[in-house]
Amino acid sequence: MQDDEKAAAAAHPRSVRSFVLRAGRMGTGQARALEEYGPHFLIAYAPEPLDLDQAFGRAAPRVLEIGFGMGDSTATIAASQPGTDYLGVEVHTPGVGALLKRIGEGRLTNIRIIQHDAVEVLDHMIADASLDGIHVFFPDPWPKKRHHKRRLIQPALVAKLAQKLKPGGYLHLATDWEDYAGQMLEVLAGEPALANTAPDYSARPDYRPLTKFEKRGLKLGHGVWDLIFRRRPV
Repeated sequence: MQDDEKAAAAAHPRSVRSFVLRAGRMGTGQARALEEYGPHFLIAYAPEPLDLDQAFGRAAPRVLEIGFGMGDSTATIAASQPGTDYLGVEVHTPGVGALLKRIGEGRLTNIRIIQHDAVEVLDHMIADASLDGIHVFFPDPWPKKRHHKRRLIQPALVAKLAQKLKPGGYLHLATDWEDYAGQMLEVLAGEPALANTAPDYSARPDYRPLTKFEKRGLKLGHGVWDLIFRRRPV
């Protein structure tokens, strides 16, 4: 853990967070992308509402992605949906650098990144009923039973996510852990503001690409579960 990351963790020792900081090595290309593309595509965290039209320079449908990892899926989706804007939230610097590199290589203009805790971003920067969609793909499954309380998808967060969606807006979760999928389904089904778009789990929609890890897992017979719920009319 870097010194600034240690300081951030120490400053809020009891805060509920959407992540666990892990050490990561920056590649040369990632570091170069941070320097070259960061000033245009990174949005600094601030405890005040974010003007999305100003941030993207246009009015368009908006999708928030929490924890985009190395950004491969984010970049692929954004490239295939140029009419939609994607706001990615990720704390790990190598992942931020990797997505910025993909933005530069693909000349993508419809992605912005906030490098900060997603819970604080939701609380302070995202207005209620402002999002057309939210993606949470393959969050940390915390497989040990004693660690399940650390899982991101919990009732309080799901209620917060539902609040940020426009009526009819969607929440799309995906996991390759069956036990976590069951918990996700239970939590989402228990949120009165959301309605399932399927009897239980959804088929993977065309816009969500298969990751290399997912392809490897499917070859080994591992399952992947998608859940897509929509915000009910107010």
